[in-house]
Formats: sequence, C-alpha cells, structure tokens
Amino acid sequence: MKLLLYGIITAIFFFSGKSDAASNKKPFVIPELQEWKGKDGLFVPTTGSRIVCMGKDVETKRVARQFALDYETMFGHRLPIVEGNPVSGDFVFSLVSDKHLGEEGYILNITDRVTLSAYCVKGLYWATRSVLQMAEQHTEQHLPKGWARDYPDYPVRGFMLDCGRKFIPMSFLRDYVKIMAYYKMNTFQIHLNDNAFKQYYEHDWNKTYSAFRLECATFPGLTARDGFYTKKEFVDLQRFADSLGVEIIPEIDVPAHSLAFTQYKPEIGSKEYGMDHLDLFKPETYEFVDALFREYLEGDNPVFCGKRVHIGTDEYSNKKRDVVEKFRAFTDHYIRFVESFGKQACMWGSLTHAKGETPVKADNVIINAWYNGFAQPKEMFKLGYELISIPDTRLYIVPATFYYHDYLDTENLYRDWTPAIIGGDVFPEKREQILGGMFAVWNDHAGNGISTKDIHYRAFPALQTLAVKMWTGKKRMLPYKDFDTLRISVSEAPGVNVAGRIKGDYREVYKQDQLLPGMKTGMKEIGYRYTVSFDFQSIEEEKGTLLFRSPDTEFYLSDPISGKIGFSRDGYLNTFNYQFYPEEKVHVMISGDERSTRLYVDGELEEELSMQRRYFNAGKDSMNYVRTLVFPLEKAGLFKSKVTNFKVFNYCKLDEDHEK
Repeated sequence: MKLLLYGIITAIFFFSGKSDAASNKKPFVIPELQEWKGKDGLFVPTTGSRIVCMGKDVETKRVARQFALDYETMFGHRLPIVEGNPVSGDFVFSLVSDKHLGEEGYILNITDRVTLSAYCVKGLYWATRSVLQMAEQHTEQHLPKGWARDYPDYPVRGFMLDCGRKFIPMSFLRDYVKIMAYYKMNTFQIHLNDNAFKQYYEHDWNKTYSAFRLECATFPGLTARDGFYTKKEFVDLQRFADSLGVEIIPEIDVPAHSLAFTQYKPEIGSKEYGMDHLDLFKPETYEFVDALFREYLEGDNPVFCGKRVHIGTDEYSNKKRDVVEKFRAFTDHYIRFVESFGKQACMWGSLTHAKGETPVKADNVIINAWYNGFAQPKEMFKLGYELISIPDTRLYIVPATFYYHDYLDTENLYRDWTPAIIGGDVFPEKREQILGGMFAVWNDHAGNGISTKDIHYRAFPALQTLAVKMWTGKKRMLPYKDFDTLRISVSEAPGVNVAGRIKGDYREVYKQDQLLPGMKTGMKEIGYRYTVSFDFQSIEEEKGTLLFRSPDTEFYLSDPISGKIGFSRDGYLNTFNYQFYPEEKVHVMISGDERSTRLYVDGELEEELSMQRRYFNAGKDSMNYVRTLVFPLEKAGLFKSKVTNFKVFNYCKLDEDHEK
C-alpha cells in the first residue's frame, strides 16, 4: 500500500492539465492552482540556491525571511536572502504592477530559477506556500518547470472554533493559524463564550457549565478559571496571525448563549426564556454588554486589534412580538457600537427568524449564513447584507454527538459544494454579496471527553478539502479519490504536527532495550493508529507514577486516584481496570486510534476504552464520552519498576500485522 502511495506521489506533477504530453502537468497543491502551463523538466535547488529580493520593499523581505525559516524547518537547508541579480537555482521574490492579481493572487514562473510575483505582499506569501507544498512532495525538493497564475474565487475562507464550551490552549490556536496559512485559509473566528446544555446538569442553570475565555478587568471574576487567554496573549495571537495572512475574528456571543454573563450577574438573565438568554428589557443588560465590549475595543491599542468583531446574535427566542422587536433593536445597537470603534460588525444570521419592523443596519455588515430558516439568503441580499456561507447541515462538526457531523462528508463537499450553496439555495459562483465560506467545530457537549487531538483529527481533513472549494469554487480538476490519497502527502504546516503522525511504511519507529526513569526519546508523541509495547517487571509504585509524559498528556503506571493503569489529557482522567501485582512480570501493549484505546496483557485484550454512552435524567438524555489517547513519548516518568524491550509502532499492531 505504501509503495503504491509513493508511486502516486512521485507522479504527482502529472495529474491534470491541457499541456502537451511532454510538458509537466499541473502540480498537486492545496488549494489547487487556478491556471497552469507546463514546461519540460524540473527545477533542482542546489547548495548555492538563494532568495533574491527584487527591490527594497520591507514587507517583501519579511515574506522572504519567513520562507527561508520555513524552508530550513522542513528541509534542513537555510537559504540566504540577498538583493541583486538572480542566477540559476535562485528563488526570486518580486512585487509587480499587475492589479488584476488583486490582494491574494500571484504568479509562479518555474524555469532554471523560481520567480514568485504578486501585486500585494499577501499574494507573495501565498506563493511561498505553494512552493513549499510542491517541494515537500519530492525528496530532493524538485519543482516541475511551468507557469502558474493563481488567485482565490472567494475573499473569505474560514474556520470557526468554539473555545467557550471547551478550553482550547493558546498553543493549539497558534498551530492552527500556521495550518490555515499553509492552506491559504485566511479567516479564523474564535468563539469566546458559551454554555453547555442544562439537561446534563440536573436542568439547573446554576450548575450548568459556562465560560468566558478572556481576561477581564471590568468584571473581576467573569473570566473562566479552567482556562482563559490573557489580553497580551490574545493580542499576540492576532498579530502573529496577521503576519501569516490570517485574520482573527473574535466573537462575544450575545444575547443568547450568554450563561457565563448571567451566572456572573443574575439580574440580567431572562426568567422567561432561560438564563442563557439576556433580558433585553433591562437597562442593566446594555450597561453590562456595553462595558464588556468596550474593554476590548477602546484605546489606541485595543485588545481586538483586527478590522472585524463578531457580536453573536444567535438563536434568541422569537415567541413574542415585543421580544422580536427588542432583539432587533439590540442587534442594531451592537452593530453600531462596534462600528463606533472603527470595526466592521459580523453576526450570526437571525433576522428571518426575528422578522419585524425595527430597522437593523445592513450596510457593511456581515452575516454568517448558517441556517436559512434563521436568515433567508435572498432576503438578506435584498436588505444589503454580505454573507459568509456556513450551512449547518454541511459544515458543522459537533464531536461525538447524534446530530450534525462527527466528521464532515469531505467527498460530498469536494464534489458538490461551493460557498455559492447556502442551505437549499444555489447562487451564481462568485456572487458579490457572498464573501466566501467557513466551517465550524462546536463543542456542544461540554465534558464529553473530547481532546484537542480529537478536534484536530476531525477538523484537518475538512480544512484541506474546504481550502480547495473556497479558493477554486467549481473549477477544481482533480477527482476526489486522487485528492484524498494525495492530501496525505502534504504536511500540516512547516514544523507543525498536531496529529503526532509518523509518516512512511508501517514499521517500528522507536526502540529502547531498557527504558530508564527520566529518559527522553527525542519524540513528543505518536498519533492515532499506533502501538506501544514493553516487558514489565513490577515494583509497587506510588499513586501518580508516570510511564511517560508530553506537554499535553500523561500516561500512568499507577493513576493518582486508584493506582491503576491510565492516562490524562485535557483535564480528563481515564483508567483501565487493571493494576499490577508486586513483582509481576508481563508483556504490555497499548494500541490506540480515533475510536478507542486498548490495553493488552500477555497478548490478551484486557480492556478497550471505547466511546461510552452516559445517561442523565433517568435515561431521558444521553451523551457520548470519548476515551482516546495520542500516546505521550517526550519523557519517561520516575518509576521504580523495570521496563525493557520498549517499542513504538506507527500502526495498530494486532489489527494490521496482516496488512504489512
């Protein structure tokens, strides 16, 4: 299987195009190049290859430095940056006067040198992403000679992540900025507050989980205690993202999904519609929300330093006419409020659901069009709104739930969807009021055991697929089957491996005859579809004794509570119902994938920690609980027992030995 994949990848430059048979066909990159004219032969970088900046533009040099850093990270060779005349083997960076390329378009001309040209710096940066993707698919970083002109069909290509119901560490957000940039996805919406469903908390709003994730001085104690971002961290994230061509859109979701605010200040909660709704008839509500937004919008260096801010306005009740009119007035107020600080307002579509007489500003306002029953696109166009296409039935991931998608249907999306399809409505491609598309991960079921690794394994294939459809629209040429095979050959981003995958043939990837306490392996972790095995001679261990740890995960020989084998990640402790006897000698094997984590002792399956159904309210409500593990390998624990013949394999050994 691996030899077949290698054969496909080595032929990767010849998958499509209308060139003569002797010319190179369109190379595989994500998203697919819009235009390609193949030539004969390959560009071969040398030890003398340089980056040559044509002109003295500061931003061009910044892009050149980023390319040099990424090239060294991926291929181990540092390209010097110079000015002057390029020669054979060089990478040439140039800004040109071709306005038709727009902000994000670029031209690649690959001959005996690689010339990257763009009208704007962002286009030049996107060109470097294409070059790196081409280069990483060949062991010698060869590039096919040819000419490409590339540009997006849609200016907004996005991903929304719910950080309210589940805390997402800043390191993960920064990695996702890098990943999005590598695939030319330019918009990252961060959902900063939300709450769980009260049926999982005894139908008691006071017990129901909620969180607001930003440091807050105006309302001390509002910030979530189980994970938050300092103002400095969040500003740094936005600036870092901007340097890589990605815009962060921060979202504070009001007046529904607002339990974090009403638990802090109960008097602004709605007694009629639930405490996750703000009471729109109380002046104190507006005083609170004004002050909250103002903290992050005011000043010469505001915390929300980008050009757009999302005000929420999702799923408020429409049961009564006076409530609908109040909701519309609330929405209009906060559109104008964020605009008064020089920001463009974004919001969830709700104005069909909340149809009324009170005017709501439409000019220069963006709607996330998620469900046509809440915001009918044709109506919104007539009113003058711009839309981001994010239809829930196609583009919502809600991990491990019974509704929406656990994993997106990437094949269907690749074949049939573009941002011009919103719900059941199909519009002309590149309609001016459709800015682009976005997909979302919603962590609706707070406490369901999902890890950030699980989120990544769901989001990353979707991101690769939708990067194509939001850039090229209908014009993609490569069949899905080929795309799905070839996408695996492209990294997450330079220096990024959130999945912990070790590419290549099924094999033993690490071996240690005797694992000593505190030993470092040189590896951080190994991702799903792995096996870890070792011979074990037990000495009684203290509770909390680790076998291995990484920055995100701990694997216990004796867990802190029961003294059993187990692991913790993302605040969840999972244990196997197995405890070593003193002086016991056994062969242990742990195998894990996206579905479960399995413990084998002396070749027999001892226990499988698979998805577990948990019931609430006498069985009326239920939730799936996930017990997966990306195995930590960075540093061994301080155990007393003897661990020998320690091995790590990049496949599930008992399941897949027959495939090797």
